[in-house]
Amino acid sequence: MSRIYLIPGLGADCRIYKNIDFKGHDVTFVNWIEPALTDTLSRYAQKLIDQYKIEKNSILIGNSMGGMVAIEIAKLLPMDKTILISSIKSSAEASAYFPFFRTIPIYRFIPTGLLVQARLFIKYVFGNMLPDDQHLFEDMYKNTSPTFIKWAMGAILNWENTTIPTNVYHITGSKDRIFNCRKAVGAQIIENGTHIMIFDRAAEINMILKGIIN
Repeated sequence: MSRIYLIPGLGADCRIYKNIDFKGHDVTFVNWIEPALTDTLSRYAQKLIDQYKIEKNSILIGNSMGGMVAIEIAKLLPMDKTILISSIKSSAEASAYFPFFRTIPIYRFIPTGLLVQARLFIKYVFGNMLPDDQHLFEDMYKNTSPTFIKWAMGAILNWENTTIPTNVYHITGSKDRIFNCRKAVGAQIIENGTHIMIFDRAAEINMILKGIIN
């Protein structure tokens, strides 16, 4: 039995993995904790290791921002496998808009109330969802701390990682509007998969995960 740690994406919790099959594995849900405003993703990764007592030689699975944090954890602890879904492995894979928002950090000036009510923004950026999935995602998003969301946006945009640990596996979608699949070196690409394909392309993701984990 493999010990698996699941890390969600920005604005989500581990309910994001509701359609993923981990039967037969020992699973720990690593949900977000409040950061210090000065935390980098690396510092924050160490806090998650301490909070959830993450063990070396386990399997990490991270969705979106969770994949970036999984990379940072795997740099601090040797992992059996680190699996990214709809994420990036290094700052070289970041989308072209990253430098613009680092230079002009518009997100800092958005009222926190708007950040948790951005329904149309979510639908445009993340992709169309079934009504039940849309409801779940909105519920996760509105229950996320606005302070965490603002911190996380800055931490993501300013992530400067050049080190990719061993045994990293990368799954992404060809229609992901957050991270450009053309920059995802060595990734397994799901055609027409969006940033939220963990919901609507779960059957394909489950097949890929089964091959990696087993």
